[in-house]
Amino acid sequence: MFENRYKGRRVFVTGHTGFKGFWLTVWLLELGAEVTGWSLDVPSTPSGFLSLGLDKRITHLQGDIRDRKALSRALASCRPDAVFHLAAQALVRRSYEDPIATFESNAAGTMNMLEAVRNTPSVKALVLITSDKCYRNDEWVYGYRETDHLGGDDPYSASKACAEIIAHSFFRSFFRPPANGPCAATARAGNVIGGGDWATDRIVPDCARAFARGAAATLRNPGATRPWQHVLEPLSGYLHLGARLLREKTEGPDVRLGSLHGESFNFGPPADVDASVGKLAEALRQFWPAFSYIAEPQTHEEKKESTLLKLCCDKALARLGWKATLSFAETVRFTAEWYREFYRHAPNGGTISSLTGACRGCCTDDPDRGVSSCGDAIGVPTPPQNPPDNSGQKPNASFTDAMYALTVEQISRYCSSAEERGLSWTL
Repeated sequence: MFENRYKGRRVFVTGHTGFKGFWLTVWLLELGAEVTGWSLDVPSTPSGFLSLGLDKRITHLQGDIRDRKALSRALASCRPDAVFHLAAQALVRRSYEDPIATFESNAAGTMNMLEAVRNTPSVKALVLITSDKCYRNDEWVYGYRETDHLGGDDPYSASKACAEIIAHSFFRSFFRPPANGPCAATARAGNVIGGGDWATDRIVPDCARAFARGAAATLRNPGATRPWQHVLEPLSGYLHLGARLLREKTEGPDVRLGSLHGESFNFGPPADVDASVGKLAEALRQFWPAFSYIAEPQTHEEKKESTLLKLCCDKALARLGWKATLSFAETVRFTAEWYREFYRHAPNGGTISSLTGACRGCCTDDPDRGVSSCGDAIGVPTPPQNPPDNSGQKPNASFTDAMYALTVEQISRYCSSAEERGLSWTL
């Protein structure tokens, strides 16, 4: 798989405690990589990262992507072969509340990562993950291509467009493989769902918190359409891209397809996967019949979010042989299964105080939005009136082992499905 490029390699992952970050970390471990992670903090309670005991399985470093000197020291100490940069202020609505921190993390933080890589000769491949929100959204009915205009009206989207521009400046000015610097590329994806996400302003975790309370989740923009995809879809693209960049650094560009260095790639579901927030809520309700929701049109125009945004992934298919694996129904089923098992194994029966909390969104990945609700957990029995407060405790070993095994099993099933469908990255 991925040409066995990660086995025995040192890999540096920023934002590894976030949603996509912890899934990527697990996959890299299973591929035989030696992983070092760099994140500001564990961004939510509960946490997918801690639920799998990943702090004990990798070199877990706490640091701020805005601290260029500390980041450079960490990278120099790790001497990685490959770098995946996911760290970001990841929430659109939070970007309105703190635009300065958003630009500092997402634009200046990307610059700091690039400068640290420039000064670390061991790095052979760099994959910078930005967002589908980096495109100027003209509300087109067709998917955005990698050559379309960058932009963004809200601070989050604009900061991701800035990150893309900064990255390509470094690619062309300083990274000139094979002699100088790594082979590098950017990756764009969004609207990712799956188990272990607990961020605010994301549909699945917000619905999860409402499920447990027996309360109706409020869909703040039910008509907004999103190309929902399971977290493993873009991660397979990132890993495939990284493996191809590692190969290009040592063996040169593919004679037929050309160099991947300096390119950008979209990773998303097929064009016909374009479900509204309301349809996703209905699909989730199939797994938890007691769930209910209230649809409320968006009213805060000063914090407007796009109602239509799709990606064209033809380039990833043509240049990488990559395409998405799961159907919409499979995506929802994978997601529901993970949460269901989480609460089945969780200590104290999955009580509110021991399993829930708010996400700061400081160092995770890209947003899936559409729901605003309060509440606590998904698919659990009604909690006792005065449950014990265990929110400060880390999960026990039997729980983390069970959740790690489940996550690995889902990755394995996903890979088997991709192999059955003849996808090239499974080789």
